[in-house]
Amino acid sequence: MAKRDFYEVLGVAKNASEEEIKKAYRKLAMKHHPDRNPDSKTAEGKFKEVKEAYEMLSDAQKRDAYDRYGHAGVDPNMGGGGGAGAGGFGDAFGDIFGDIFGSGARGGRGAGPQVYRGADLRYNLEITLEQAAHGFDTTIRVPSWDTCDTCHGSGAKAGTAPATCSTCGGHGQVRMQQGFFSIQQTCPKCHGTGKTITDPCPPCGGAGKIKRNKTLEVKIPAGIDDGMRIRSSGNGEPGTNGGPSGDLYVEVHIKQHAVFQRDGDDLHCEIPISFTKAALGGDIEVPTLSGKASFSIPEGTQSGKTFRLRSKGIKGVRSGYAGDLFCHVVIETPVKLTEAQKASLREFERLTSEGGAKHSPQSKSWMDKVKGFFE
Repeated sequence: MAKRDFYEVLGVAKNASEEEIKKAYRKLAMKHHPDRNPDSKTAEGKFKEVKEAYEMLSDAQKRDAYDRYGHAGVDPNMGGGGGAGAGGFGDAFGDIFGDIFGSGARGGRGAGPQVYRGADLRYNLEITLEQAAHGFDTTIRVPSWDTCDTCHGSGAKAGTAPATCSTCGGHGQVRMQQGFFSIQQTCPKCHGTGKTITDPCPPCGGAGKIKRNKTLEVKIPAGIDDGMRIRSSGNGEPGTNGGPSGDLYVEVHIKQHAVFQRDGDDLHCEIPISFTKAALGGDIEVPTLSGKASFSIPEGTQSGKTFRLRSKGIKGVRSGYAGDLFCHVVIETPVKLTEAQKASLREFERLTSEGGAKHSPQSKSWMDKVKGFFE
């Protein structure tokens, strides 16, 4: 059976570029691949036909011979230059294999050692609420891998140099061929570096990096909140094969404060006041993160009443103005009273009872609800 014209098989013109030929092959090979057409009786034949056409037209010498003499120019039985070309076909088929099976294999035999970015590091920094509110500069010591000063990252002993890997030829990758399939993977001998070390550097043991503590200066911005992170670019672990270093992330944790609780940019605190102060009213002085403040409470203030002091909270990192301070009043019940004090309180209780419900409106309201419930 006569063979079809190779250009016709791929559906390209005779003056098509290498890229156009490769693109057409990739499309047809994926369409007719036997693994994608398990129930088709013709897919394998079409796939082989497309493969052969690309195999010839992707090689400049074979394409020239085919253009001059047709199939006879590339037929090995007629002295042509046929046979499986190891050039463009292997690379293109490796790309198609990755597209079909999701392996992500890329790159040809000219690919160099694989370059990897260094790992990111995290450092937990505990600070006070005051430090978070006002910001400050500090230094931290971070355990990290750093480039070996002796071998400068090569891993080889001084006076020697790493040798080119004999398995991958220094490319860091090898291509495994099995039938139609071509798989590119990291070299198992050099692990992608493209080099082998016969005489390793004593300080780092051939790793090219050593573990040490380094001191870094960190600027904590005013208003930072719990859980926020500060990025220190390039201060993570060093990369592999010349890859960039990772980053260091300083994660801030704010200690529990003795007085204030933070809620975003607002602050909350409880203020215990005496029974007398609540009944008669008066001025109260309270602490803030920027000094002292005072406000007046009215007569008859009840426990749980909240007073708002504007702009006495924290100005957050992304805020244009400071939050507020919320003071929650808690009336403190007297304890350890003397007999004279108890007698005075009993007399006070008698006098307020004689005055009726006007002295205890909440109690009156509650009792009315209770009576309605039982009725």
